[in-house]
Amino acid sequence: MKLTILGGGGFRVPLVYGALLGDRAEGRVTHVVLHDVDAGRLTAVARVLAEQAKDLPDAPEVSFTTDLDDALRGADFIFSAIRVGGLAGRADDERVALAEGVLGQETVGAGGIAYGLRTVPVAVDIAQRVARLAPDAWVINFTNPAGLVTEAMSRHLGDRVIGICDSPVGLGRRIATVLGANPREAWIDYVGLNHLGWVRGLRVAGRDKLPRLLADPELLGSFEEGKLFGVEWLQSLGAVPNEYLHYYYFNREAVRAYQQAEKTRGAFLRDQQEQFYAEMKRPDTAALSAWDRTRAEREATYMAENRDAAGAGERDADDLSGGYEKVALALMRAIARDERTTLILNVRNRGTLGVLDTEAVIEVPCLVDANGAHPVAVDPLPDHASGLVCAVKAVEREVLSAAESGSRTTAVKAFALHPLVDSVNVARRLVEGYTSVHPGLAYLK
Repeated sequence: MKLTILGGGGFRVPLVYGALLGDRAEGRVTHVVLHDVDAGRLTAVARVLAEQAKDLPDAPEVSFTTDLDDALRGADFIFSAIRVGGLAGRADDERVALAEGVLGQETVGAGGIAYGLRTVPVAVDIAQRVARLAPDAWVINFTNPAGLVTEAMSRHLGDRVIGICDSPVGLGRRIATVLGANPREAWIDYVGLNHLGWVRGLRVAGRDKLPRLLADPELLGSFEEGKLFGVEWLQSLGAVPNEYLHYYYFNREAVRAYQQAEKTRGAFLRDQQEQFYAEMKRPDTAALSAWDRTRAEREATYMAENRDAAGAGERDADDLSGGYEKVALALMRAIARDERTTLILNVRNRGTLGVLDTEAVIEVPCLVDANGAHPVAVDPLPDHASGLVCAVKAVEREVLSAAESGSRTTAVKAFALHPLVDSVNVARRLVEGYTSVHPGLAYLK
């Protein structure tokens, strides 16, 4: 089986390859094709993968190319993990937004909109090429903003594109663990959009264990989300939000923390990865060790500003090991081998969430088999959550419309309608700022 990874020169690719190395079952991936626009990055990552596969004679073959069409032909699965504009673009997204006093995070608020406007045209082009060159392939989308990009691609690939994120999985695992349950045996009642969802129940053997957690302040305050949001707020909600909702519920504190930080997250990662790729140009560098060291620093500093603002302390060791690659591999195996499983994924709504239309991509538990991912019926959201989901989905639709039409006016509307952008004039200045620093937004007229 052939797996193509778009963005194959990206830093997280060794996580995927490492997961593949543990698969010995029939029908496993035997050939991995890495595609990237940067040949130097591909060479660096290929060195890491070679060290991972050392002394494993049956490891999947690895090849790499800068030709997108060649990478797509013959693929059974395509992992899309691109970053349009690179980390320098992310740093600019943050800088422009913070200068206006609004959030510039990669997937949330003004930064997420800017990233989406850059990424959607490229993602649509990829989807159209897949439909032409590899119509039977399944696309697993890692690219952020994951829900928005998945919806853009679904307009050309239908249900053969599925978005993934490790945040809901990590949240469910933490809740199950603190309740003394086996995460693999728990049903997680999770619903929302990507980076905008809530755990409303956690059932083990048919019994919902979440009320016990919410009723116990000591237990509730003992894990990441309890520390981040505070016990009282979680009890008020009657649910446990995805960590990214901290940007909404504590927006002033988050913006202030990012403004006061020595570097934004994007600038930190840009500098860190530039150092890594520069180090990889030296032939004597121990590639796998350099990657491991860089990854550990990256994971330990994830959402550090939010945790500082909340007084949440450092991340737990169990949260430093990644996870999205495990979701991706579980999804791929379920489809390729008809190994039925349940995963929280980004898929078309199909009537699952009544407040949104059928084509809207949502993030919910899905039953996965050889025919793809099928969203499971969920209870209606409470009004406060429903209002936020509808508002953000409306913004995503304006982003898709602006990307398709090239309308600058529609782009302004997307920014202005976002709950975290507090002025139409700010929205206009954001569009001016972003188009001045991102050549990829020159299409907005």
